[in-house]
Amino acid sequence: MSGFIQGEDRSQATLFPERLDDYVAEDSAIRVIDVFIDELDLSGLGFKTLPNDTGRPAYHPATMLKLFVYGYLNRVHSSRRLEREAQRNVELMWLTGRLAPDFKTIADFRKENGVPIRLVCRQFVILCRNLNLFANAFVAIDGSKFKAVNNRDRNFTRAKMKRRIAEVDATIERYLQQLAEADRQEPAEDKTQRLEDKITALKQEMARLKKVEARMLKAPGQQISLTDPDARSMNHRGAGVVGYNVQAAVDTDHHLIVAHEVTNVGSDRSQLARMAKQAKTALGADELSVVADRGYFKSDEIRDCEKAGITSYVPKPLTSSNRAKGHFGRDAFRYIVEDNEYECPAGERLPWHMNTQDRGRTVQLYWTYKCRYCRIKAQCTSGVHRKMTRWEHEEVLDRAQARLDRNPQMMRTRRAVVEHPFGTLKAWMGSTHFLTRTLDRVSTEMSLHVLAYNMKRMMNIFGTKPLIEAIGA
Repeated sequence: MSGFIQGEDRSQATLFPERLDDYVAEDSAIRVIDVFIDELDLSGLGFKTLPNDTGRPAYHPATMLKLFVYGYLNRVHSSRRLEREAQRNVELMWLTGRLAPDFKTIADFRKENGVPIRLVCRQFVILCRNLNLFANAFVAIDGSKFKAVNNRDRNFTRAKMKRRIAEVDATIERYLQQLAEADRQEPAEDKTQRLEDKITALKQEMARLKKVEARMLKAPGQQISLTDPDARSMNHRGAGVVGYNVQAAVDTDHHLIVAHEVTNVGSDRSQLARMAKQAKTALGADELSVVADRGYFKSDEIRDCEKAGITSYVPKPLTSSNRAKGHFGRDAFRYIVEDNEYECPAGERLPWHMNTQDRGRTVQLYWTYKCRYCRIKAQCTSGVHRKMTRWEHEEVLDRAQARLDRNPQMMRTRRAVVEHPFGTLKAWMGSTHFLTRTLDRVSTEMSLHVLAYNMKRMMNIFGTKPLIEAIGA
């Protein structure tokens, strides 16, 4: 070992600092956790802060909360790993006063205090708001699919169940044919017995699938997950994933997650207004601007945002049934406001004829009888005439499109703001993502991840010592 840096002899006596506080640096992130939780009104948030009159004393919720926040800030999410860390980690000894709860106590605290923990996450956003970090009142909204504990083999949809039953049926039929062939040949008891055992096992599997199918048909959305009942099969980048759709509203200035929600609905189409309103409440703003991708475009959602004083930037989807047929798209027709008419690519006017109901919405119908004589009719419609529909609140969509046309950089802003937090969170969570089951517990777990993310962002923005001073002020 000569020529290398030499360590101390293990048998040499060593004088360690007498206080645990000497092991924790003044600018350590753990001091931020300690100050933040000590400043919270835990009783007001819903934690049980009064000790039991009888029985063994419980751990104070502040101690347990500090343990969890430290764990999620340092990518230690498992209750068993947190138990081990509390026994050997000097920082955790300092944070918890050398208390080391067992893994069951740790897991039960997270399970029994879901709502208060989610409120703690919101309290940190309020802290950021009080530090005047959201003066711009502009957020980007996006959703991402996170894996649940339930894997794909334990999730069944109608199509998947039909396919699985057909596969088992075909396999049973194939084994029966092999069994018949074996019976016609010389006696082969071993082969015959193996085939009979396989057929018996497949028949048992078929009976099990029939029971699961009956439960599936009664379940919401006719989908069932056997490990996590709330997890759903969702399309993610062209492939299926069993998990949850996590929605997030991210501040465009500092990339802090101001609002989030876990859903088991795969589509983002109906999420815009709800997430925007949550962000507006979290920021305490009278007005708010939001940007989202095409997956959030829905007429009713954009109208609801405008009613709530929220300015939205959402591009229209590029899909069109008329374009798919080789016909003119909707954008080829110009609406003339003063006449309440449309002008077609051939220069003809399409006057209003009637109102009708379409999926609960009032729409206006426009057409002209001159279509049959038009020279470019083949490029426009395969019917007798081309009808244009206009929603009764179409001017809301027109204003939204005009805003986007004036600010084409919005989509680049959205991508730069909201993609990074999701990537960071998934990297912290690992390949399996969630560790808990059911929507309520998964929401609690996600709140702890978001709290850890926001806390780390704030330490990068402010610095550890200034942040501690700001929290304690």
